[in-house]
Amino acid sequence: MSQDNHVPNKEMNYLDHFSELRKRLIWTAIVFIIFFAIGFIFVGEIENFFLKDIDVTLSLIAPGEIIWIYFTMAFLVAAIGTIPFLCLQIWLFVKPGLTPKERRVSLSYIPAIFILFIAGLIFGYYIFVGFILPFLLSLNDGTFNTMFTVENYFKFIFRVTIPFAFFFEIPIVMMFLTSLGIVNPSFLRKTRKYAYFVLVVLGTILSPPDFVLQLVVAVPLIILYEISIVLSRIVYRKKQEKHDMFTSEKED
Repeated sequence: MSQDNHVPNKEMNYLDHFSELRKRLIWTAIVFIIFFAIGFIFVGEIENFFLKDIDVTLSLIAPGEIIWIYFTMAFLVAAIGTIPFLCLQIWLFVKPGLTPKERRVSLSYIPAIFILFIAGLIFGYYIFVGFILPFLLSLNDGTFNTMFTVENYFKFIFRVTIPFAFFFEIPIVMMFLTSLGIVNPSFLRKTRKYAYFVLVVLGTILSPPDFVLQLVVAVPLIILYEISIVLSRIVYRKKQEKHDMFTSEKED
């Protein structure tokens, strides 16, 4: 009899978790829509920000291009604004299963995720404006008329900036994976040469075929990986100290 009651209770528990998850996802979607609307309202100011540092005139060759740009900019604003709220909702969802210390530590990841995402966007933007775009313009020595379409320009700039926003999350991801025991500093050091190869390839993909520019893009990614190793070592050492303390107390 007790076994029969246990199954429905377990099913109800799953239903409660699913209902809570759905509620948090709905609130996240609502916040995303709000920020999307805000981004759409201020899309002119955002567009001026992206255009103030360039000396070329953009051409519009199809009416649909401007709609694509507006929606893409609004989506970017919505994504930036929703990231901390989404992380908070995920934290609140898993909070009951965490210890007080784990709650405090994991909560500190949320502002770090947001700050690093913004830092990656800013870094990628200035890499594009300061290095990649001038290099591309320098390839034309006056033989051809330089013309950028609105869609191609913004596709190119988003192709550079958005990946950097995610690359800047590498240290936080490695810290989190270390705390879960999935990776450790020794593993990260052993796979360093493979990671370097992947990061150099990514730098090649994101930048024009110029060795200097590829280094400009790849070197920050390698530095981020080295920072990840350092942070992973700190998390791993604290985890080991906690484990040793628990073991010694258990033996006593």
